[in-house]
Amino acid sequence: MRGGDREAEFREYLLADRTRLMRTALLLTAGDVHTAEDLVQTACTRVYVHWHRIKHEGAGPYAHRILVNAFLDERRRAGRHPEVVTAETLEPRLTDVPDQTDTLAIRDALLDLAPRQRAVLVLRYFQDLDVATCARILECTEGTVKSQTAKALKRLKDLMSEETDRKTG
Repeated sequence: MRGGDREAEFREYLLADRTRLMRTALLLTAGDVHTAEDLVQTACTRVYVHWHRIKHEGAGPYAHRILVNAFLDERRRAGRHPEVVTAETLEPRLTDVPDQTDTLAIRDALLDLAPRQRAVLVLRYFQDLDVATCARILECTEGTVKSQTAKALKRLKDLMSEETDRKTG
């Protein structure tokens, strides 16, 4: 394949999938636009480097796997130096998010989930991917995806109940 064809195919892929990658990154980072942009840039760069090996149809799942792995790596590094999240530091992030369809309570609850659980929920319910695709992206078994989904949903429900109790109590 000639270099120009490769460039054109990559540009075509990027135009088609960049918005979805950014939406996923924003959900993973709970609205941190700058970190989300960094994750998308990392994913797009790695896809470009390996474009000659990737079938165009497989680029989306490959890019999402890179994005999720970069997110999990970032959270592991941040775990060594945890960020203190307060209402003041979270609020500017949420106002920068272009899509305000998610409620603040859900974003707060997502932020409280373990990074891998957050990734599973984002892929399964916000990206509407099936269990098998999530397993490929997360490089785990389908059973792990199912158990992580169940644990994450239970934790999310508990967090939302606590929030409701706090507001009404």
